[in-house]
Amino acid sequence: MNVRSQCDGLFVDIDNTLYCSMSLFSEVVKRSLNDPVMTPNRVAAGTGFEGSASNELNYPGGIFVDVNLDLYVADCGNDRVQLFQPEESNGFTAAGSTSLTPTISLRCPNGIVLDAEKYLFIADIGNDRIVGSDLNGFRCLVGCYGEGSHSNQLSYPFSLSFDRSGNMFVTDSYNNRIQKFLLMKNSFALSFNQPRFSSTPTWNSNATIFAVQSIVGRIPRAIFVDTNNTIYIANQEENIIVVWHEESINPTKIIFGNFTHSSSLFVTLNGDIYIDDGFKNGRVQKWIAENNIFVTIMNVSSQCDGLFIDIHDTLYCSMSSRQQVVKRSLNDSLMTSNRVAAGTGIQGSASNELNRPVGIFVDVNLDLYVTDCLNDRIQLFQPEESNGITVAGSTSLNPTITLRCPTGIALDAERYLFIVDQGNDRIVGSDSDGFRCLVGCDGMGSHSNQLSYPFSLSFDRSGNMFVTDQLNHRIQKFAYLDQLCVNTSSVALSTYQSNLTNNSSTYFPNCIYSSSYYEAIQVKVLRSGLYTFFSKSGMDTYGAIYNEYFNPSNPKENRLSDDDEGCRLHQFKFAITLQINITYILVITTYNYVADLFSIIVSGPDVVGLKNISTQSVIQIPYSSLVQSNYSLQLTTDSQTYSRDCRKLNYYYQAIRMNVIETGYYALSTSSNMSTFGDIYEDDFNSMNPFENLLSQNYRACSYQDFKFIVYLHAGTTYILVVTTSSPNITGKFSILTSGPNNIALDPYTQILTSCFIGQKCQFYKKNIGITLDDILHDEIRPHMTLSGQTILMKINTTSTMIMFVGGLINGILSIITFQSKGLRKVGCGIYLLASSITSLLTISMFTLKFWFVILTAMDLSIHLAVVRGGCVSIEPLLKLCLYLDGWLNACVAIERAILVFKGIHFNKRKSRRIARCIIVILPFFVMGSIIHEPIYRELHEIKTETNTAEIDRWCITHYSPFVQQYNTIILFFHLAVPCIINLCSALFIIFGSARQRSTAQTRRTLRQHIYDQFSQHKQLLISPMVLLILSLPRLIMSMLSECVNPSNHRWLFLFGYFISFTPSMLIFIVFVLPSNLYRRAFKESLTRCRRLFHQ
Repeated sequence: MNVRSQCDGLFVDIDNTLYCSMSLFSEVVKRSLNDPVMTPNRVAAGTGFEGSASNELNYPGGIFVDVNLDLYVADCGNDRVQLFQPEESNGFTAAGSTSLTPTISLRCPNGIVLDAEKYLFIADIGNDRIVGSDLNGFRCLVGCYGEGSHSNQLSYPFSLSFDRSGNMFVTDSYNNRIQKFLLMKNSFALSFNQPRFSSTPTWNSNATIFAVQSIVGRIPRAIFVDTNNTIYIANQEENIIVVWHEESINPTKIIFGNFTHSSSLFVTLNGDIYIDDGFKNGRVQKWIAENNIFVTIMNVSSQCDGLFIDIHDTLYCSMSSRQQVVKRSLNDSLMTSNRVAAGTGIQGSASNELNRPVGIFVDVNLDLYVTDCLNDRIQLFQPEESNGITVAGSTSLNPTITLRCPTGIALDAERYLFIVDQGNDRIVGSDSDGFRCLVGCDGMGSHSNQLSYPFSLSFDRSGNMFVTDQLNHRIQKFAYLDQLCVNTSSVALSTYQSNLTNNSSTYFPNCIYSSSYYEAIQVKVLRSGLYTFFSKSGMDTYGAIYNEYFNPSNPKENRLSDDDEGCRLHQFKFAITLQINITYILVITTYNYVADLFSIIVSGPDVVGLKNISTQSVIQIPYSSLVQSNYSLQLTTDSQTYSRDCRKLNYYYQAIRMNVIETGYYALSTSSNMSTFGDIYEDDFNSMNPFENLLSQNYRACSYQDFKFIVYLHAGTTYILVVTTSSPNITGKFSILTSGPNNIALDPYTQILTSCFIGQKCQFYKKNIGITLDDILHDEIRPHMTLSGQTILMKINTTSTMIMFVGGLINGILSIITFQSKGLRKVGCGIYLLASSITSLLTISMFTLKFWFVILTAMDLSIHLAVVRGGCVSIEPLLKLCLYLDGWLNACVAIERAILVFKGIHFNKRKSRRIARCIIVILPFFVMGSIIHEPIYRELHEIKTETNTAEIDRWCITHYSPFVQQYNTIILFFHLAVPCIINLCSALFIIFGSARQRSTAQTRRTLRQHIYDQFSQHKQLLISPMVLLILSLPRLIMSMLSECVNPSNHRWLFLFGYFISFTPSMLIFIVFVLPSNLYRRAFKESLTRCRRLFHQ
């Protein structure tokens, strides 16, 4: 395609036509890619001249063409999005202040995308944000906090795109980055329910009492129902929060706090609770679910009769005694002053005034609804507007109801209002026909159809209404009655009819009911969107929908949604968003082997395909006796034990290998006089962690004593069946019956316990590769005893350590005395040896510190945890640092000696000193940088002992990923083996180099004779690295040992190898000083000087 300017937007439609928006020419052109010849471009939109008429554009940017070939153009200069239908030169404004139904103002829009429902998503460059549309119009999605470089801000966002998961990618131009915004589930991540009701919803006028005064106290006010149907109620008398989880009759949790007279609360998606504590303490408190503590989150000057958190994490508080609603952003790191959201602080009835505001609600457009109690109205305050609009009450523009001190408010998915009309003791609601009374329509009273001074309301996800009935001191639940279960006026319907019979497959929906007939129906979605499923039958139906597949042996797996009595007459109903190209399985069942006809009706944006995919239950298939297996086994007191549930110990169990010959569904069941429990594991069973590799845990006992599995097994895969009991310390005989497409061979076996793990059952840590002093001595040390009470081995180790420390101390001091001589430090070799003398002293000191740290922290468990953790993380890496430095300094000595032989008289001493000083400075950083992963991956774990649950066992453990483990192995070889190899190679080079030089000068003798003389003269150069290498080998071997090696089996051998690996640090004086005439002479001179100084 040839164009006259840059293309600010490119798009290829479904007919393979290429579009280009040329902002400089105010035009969009196109050409068909199917044309064999590059024909001239055709005009798709715009006249080529800047303008704001319907056929004109001004600096067009992003473009989008939908499947109907409708062209959407981001008309930047006109602050609008234009829609041009096929072959139409005049467009109409789809978004912007000049649209027919303006809901948002744009400022130079550029990027534009449509979703599957043809809702618009626009990069609003001038406002540095992304906006989008839905049923309720446009709203800001991301970048809603102004221009900036924070993670929630944008600067000149140019374009956007979605991945298949709905995550949004934005080109953040002036921040020079691409930002990814994750899609939050559950519709704007709301924590409360906004049901989608039918056109004329009704509720059962007779409520059931959900909670009475003994539970919620006198005059209950605050209630909240989250999207999981968890119900939270504040008890003002006891200053507690009472919690009911879904479908529970009795409270499941009580949260105690120091709040008083709480009138409101709000719960976020992560379970955090915001509760009013303003009456006495002038604050709003936040209960943090993660650590079960209360913190102050907002300071207020009176109680908050209403609390709300909007989609931008802004907290609102309505202060009825202050005639105001205030707010503050929870994203601010500091608790800044509150801002006014509505009201002047002075009571009044003007549009900007309030008189005792109580309940509040903020929708996704940030519109604030306030129950203006003493003005008998509901006020709507739009964002950044101080003047409100009366949307309900006698003073509204279109009054349809008279209110008397409204106190509670909620909006449904269609933005219809539901109001607690406190003064009239009722709940009213709006729909397309205006307002009407919903419940409590028979006057004040205490009957089931009456309320007395209701304060607030909340919906569960099925649309049932919960009301705080203050003067009756109770919580009332009004059941939602959906007469049609779906509004059929604007959706496509799909129907499916079938029947459950005695030949239908069976499964256990849960362990409350017995086995039930079911039918599995594959759902094929042709268009993504929100679909509603409901049933119609003469039997009590239950429905559930699954993602990808349905596993009858685990009915909770992959379950997306389910319902039991969402419609009247015991029929299910649930709504769920479905995507194309994904397989869904709808399962319909009933209870107690009931069989009857049923119909499934599905409503949504398009019809769906429904196909029966049920197969006869594997248990009911009459397999031949040749493919049925029966094994009799027994659990005794000699059987192995484990913690089945990680709470109780001593469950006897039998592990059984299963050899599956043919892939398919298999049924496994037990027959026993004890209550058995079964688990199936894939590949391996680890009794230390009973949840690892768990394939299917389906306790089929329910009303029976024995388990029954229905599981799909693959041929050639190793499976482990673990048979245990429902309670610990139970023994007895049992038999296993298997049936399926082929015979299963069962092979009982006894597990061999290894030392791969540290700790006790269900509280263990897998050891990493390598043996440390902690591993060797940990089980040998007796806690709560002094050194005199330790084993003979520990006493010998302590004595050996102190002898090594004294020997190393003497070695280090004598070496430092020798190499502090200025004459020896004229070359780099003397500088290296002086540094090596210091590091050898540090090494033996760190070794002694390490030994005593291990001993003392194991003997005295009262040592502060921070001290133990600090030593665990730091001592071992510091010990390795000193040890590796010592080896590399010795290697530097060998390298310099080799260079001296090579250079001869040309050896530059000054350069040698300069290089040595640089290396000594750089070398510690190099070594520390190579082992920096050690302190990062080292951590301390406290484990309760199995014999005494009050006693703590501490383990210093290193956890490496496979990549880091491989790197650690390479570094280990590098630091231990390479210096020794350098020493050896350098010695050989010196011997052969010197021999060659002498054979050139002294020709009367052969090269072999000169080599022999050099070997005799410099044999210590070969002996020293060989000895160092041999002494380092035990540490190298121990560092490479498998994690499953138990050092307690050969403790003497491991201790000998560990201790001997530190002897090279004690041999600097012996290896370098004593064999050398020059160094011995320097030592004697330094010793003489020291004596003179001492006697002066």
